Amino acid sequence: MARYNGLLPVLALTVVLIGNVQSANILGLFTSVSPSHLIVELSMAKVLAENGHNVTIVTVMKPLVTHKNFNVIMIPLTEEEERGRQASLGNIASIDNTNMIKAAFHLMGQMNFMFDKMRNVMMSPRVKDLYENKDNKFDLVIVGFFLNNYQIGVAQKLKVPVVIASILPTNELFANILGNPRELSYVPFFDMALKQGETMTLPDRVKTLFISLTFRALYMVIEKRNSEYYTEIFGDDPEMPRYEDLGKNVSLVLFNSHAVSEGPIRPNVPAVIEVGGIHIKDQPDPLPKNIAEFLDTAPNDAILLSLGSNVQGEHLKPETVQKMFNVLSKLKQRVVWKWENLDKTPGKSSNILFSKWLPQDDILAHPKIKLFITHAGKGGVSEAQYHGKPMLALPVFGDQPVNAEKMVQDGFGLSMKLLELEEQHFHENILKVLEDSQFTENVKRFSQVYRDRPMTARQTVLYWTEYVLRHHGAPHLQSPVVHMSFIAAHNLDVYALIISLLLVFLFATKLVVRFIYRKFIKRKISKHSSKKKVKKT
Repeated sequence: MARYNGLLPVLALTVVLIGNVQSANILGLFTSVSPSHLIVELSMAKVLAENGHNVTIVTVMKPLVTHKNFNVIMIPLTEEEERGRQASLGNIASIDNTNMIKAAFHLMGQMNFMFDKMRNVMMSPRVKDLYENKDNKFDLVIVGFFLNNYQIGVAQKLKVPVVIASILPTNELFANILGNPRELSYVPFFDMALKQGETMTLPDRVKTLFISLTFRALYMVIEKRNSEYYTEIFGDDPEMPRYEDLGKNVSLVLFNSHAVSEGPIRPNVPAVIEVGGIHIKDQPDPLPKNIAEFLDTAPNDAILLSLGSNVQGEHLKPETVQKMFNVLSKLKQRVVWKWENLDKTPGKSSNILFSKWLPQDDILAHPKIKLFITHAGKGGVSEAQYHGKPMLALPVFGDQPVNAEKMVQDGFGLSMKLLELEEQHFHENILKVLEDSQFTENVKRFSQVYRDRPMTARQTVLYWTEYVLRHHGAPHLQSPVVHMSFIAAHNLDVYALIISLLLVFLFATKLVVRFIYRKFIKRKISKHSSKKKVKKT
């Protein structure tokens, strides 16, 4: 009997995950020009496709994650747009982006073409047909988030619920959409890394407040542009809500994070669903033959080097690339190096395998990999943490400097500035991470916590997406704050009422005191003075 009792939780979980949702038609708007964003978003969509749902994908890039139930509508970058994209990435990679505020303003200027592209995609006849043609039937819209809130309007057009897929952890950008509380006294902003359980000092809290206010101002500028895009795309349709009210239709947000292991610990509303590591396979796929042979026969283990899907070798200074090659070619370990132009590699060495494309997750799962040299993008760091591999970070822009700092604080490896890379320092850091077992032990301990969840990331995506479908948008998940005005949400009217009542009370008290003084005390004083005068005379 005990044997059957042990099966009950498994059977219950299976029933819950299967639910009662039949095949749904889902529209995924994944219009970011970043391949790393697309990988995370498509991984979420693939879970739904694997479970019988029909998913229509709108994208500007060739999907790196595919499924037979995907109907892909690609609005590709023109040659001019691709040149602009590469030029912007090159400019970003050539400057120091460790200051988050400075980097944010620089990124906004460099990525204008990306915002325009996302807008143009929504105005493409092929895409407009999806939400204007009455014959198209969808049950849910998933919007890949990258400062493109106006795209939520598509769900309003289709009159269906909307889920947001975020490549970021929960953060202040979603405060208005979700009604998530801003806890600035103990929840750091993007550019501050704290150890689990560590509290912010007074300077930290001052910095957090300043950065938060700065980003709110920047976000207001972005929202003004998004409001203009919204009007341009959807026109004056009387059935469409005001742009400011779009967030009221968001059922939930799928965040690429796992706060229990990664931090920071903070309060979240029910509509915050964390699915960190969604792009990581439960079981790695077999490696391509050349990579498998290169790693399997490595006599002294191996290193993986990848600076992500955005920054390419041509974006780096030639002298920096040469310094990296000089160090790596002299190592006894074998190195798998992501390099886009195989006709023009940094050099030739028997211990280095250059590859234009790498199945990074599968390579990190290989037992011979003992070090990951990474740009510290969220996806790569998550994969290394999941597989228990220590890292040497060479952050470039965006959230990468903070990811690298947090990784170092947690004892998973080291970090250094790519723009200031020198051979000796690079070589010393590689050897230190390889030879100090503490880095590997720390990240392996973390891996156990990162994997220990009641449901996997894939199961979580499936359950909560189908939950929204089952409950017709699940409005009961929303915080009441979403439907309140700024004044009501911050109790400003209550404070104004209390202050007004206090002022009225003080004024009334003043009148009463003045009346008593004049009626009794002043008269008594006058009589007393009059008696004294009479006596003197």
